[in-house]
Amino acid sequence: MLRSKYKFSYDEIRIIVMALVEFKNQLIAEGRYTDAVDDLLIRFVD
Repeated sequence: MLRSKYKFSYDEIRIIVMALVEFKNQLIAEGRYTDAVDDLLIRFVD
């Protein structure tokens, strides 16, 4: 697994995760796949 070169603060991670969850909800409402968003969420939550 590749490690990120960037260091995010707690607040930045929180904003990114909230935006990804909102985007995932939008994709679900449209009936589209959310696999890529799920992968990103896992990376940011870990």
